[in-house]
Amino acid sequence: MAVSDEEARVLDQWSNRLAQALQILDMDVDNELLLDLARKSAESVIHPAAPVTTFLVGYAAGLDAGTGSAGTREASRASVEKAARVAFQLCDDGADGGPASKGWADTAQ
Repeated sequence: MAVSDEEARVLDQWSNRLAQALQILDMDVDNELLLDLARKSAESVIHPAAPVTTFLVGYAAGLDAGTGSAGTREASRASVEKAARVAFQLCDDGADGGPASKGWADTAQ
């Protein structure tokens, strides 16, 4: 999602303030990745899918990287990228396609 330099600066400041307020230490937010993911999910599914998708990617990344100081910046970044790849792939399948279209049949659940 294209943002102006000023918007990117404001978004970076907001991300840092929010991370501090949530007591997430040393958090580097890849705003560009999250904006691209939000745009893609809104286009591929429905508009309200954007915040839900980015939330779920963040949650999955948090679970994968560990909690608090147990996770490193590198682990956090890798976890976000891993979860985002899954979400991007699912977006490519559209609203009704992909591995979840058959329910739990093809999963390890």
